[in-house]
Amino acid sequence: MKKVLLALLSAALFSCGTEPASDESPETTPPPTEQQGQRMPKSGVDLNGQEVSYMADSVAMNGYLVYDKNIEGQRPGVLVVHEWWGHNNHARQSAEYLASLGYTALAVDMYGNGQTADHPSDAGSFAGAVMSDFDGATARFLEAKKLLENHPTVTNDKIGAVGYCFGGGVVLNMARQGVDLDGVVSIHGSLGAAVEATDTIQTKILVLTGEDDPFVPGTARDAFASEMTANGADYKLIAYPGAVHAFSNPEATAKGEEFDLPLAYNAEADSLSKEEMKSFFSMSFE
Repeated sequence: MKKVLLALLSAALFSCGTEPASDESPETTPPPTEQQGQRMPKSGVDLNGQEVSYMADSVAMNGYLVYDKNIEGQRPGVLVVHEWWGHNNHARQSAEYLASLGYTALAVDMYGNGQTADHPSDAGSFAGAVMSDFDGATARFLEAKKLLENHPTVTNDKIGAVGYCFGGGVVLNMARQGVDLDGVVSIHGSLGAAVEATDTIQTKILVLTGEDDPFVPGTARDAFASEMTANGADYKLIAYPGAVHAFSNPEATAKGEEFDLPLAYNAEADSLSKEEMKSFFSMSFE
């Protein structure tokens, strides 16, 4: 059973044939050493969360849009693409964190009807169905982007995206094919290409991964770096020592234990990745 679940997760991550590996990872960029900032919404933040529905790829999508009501005028928007588990609390909480930083954030629905999975086999089926038709996946992403761009709180020419696990692969592939985004962040996401990259990747890219993630081993990171360099991308990759897959999700450890999968929450890596994302979007939207 464990081998079946690992295969499902590997397929959902679109790692282009990369299997969980135990080989020693190559040298990676160290995490920042400066004092980390607070992670909870700052004082004076008044978040307004809204359930939103939209049609994409002939499917009804249920998302979650959130912004700070205390901020006047327009601000950049950020799309949040969920893990392979679907549109769950993890994605919604990420959207709320981004809203607390001053953005309007939309936790998108890539599966349709807000579907979520409780078992890896269902998660793998949902993710595989979406990514087996990448044109459809792109249509779903673009409809969510349009909804965010048209929101009255959003400066519609300043849009970014962050994705986790399955969602990390989604946002990187949107950057590869030239979707108009100021910056994308992949957090413990797949690095393999579902589409061929454009001649020059215009979107700024930040990849935050676990150094000990068996689904994104050193060979995958090296291949990604070579691909980005060849395509002239402005990118940065950080691998956090001791972190495995799904390190940003507080529920990951329990899921890993329940299904005997290499998933675990890592509070330090989670905090560091939030700070990196915060700095990245601040610079990307300048």
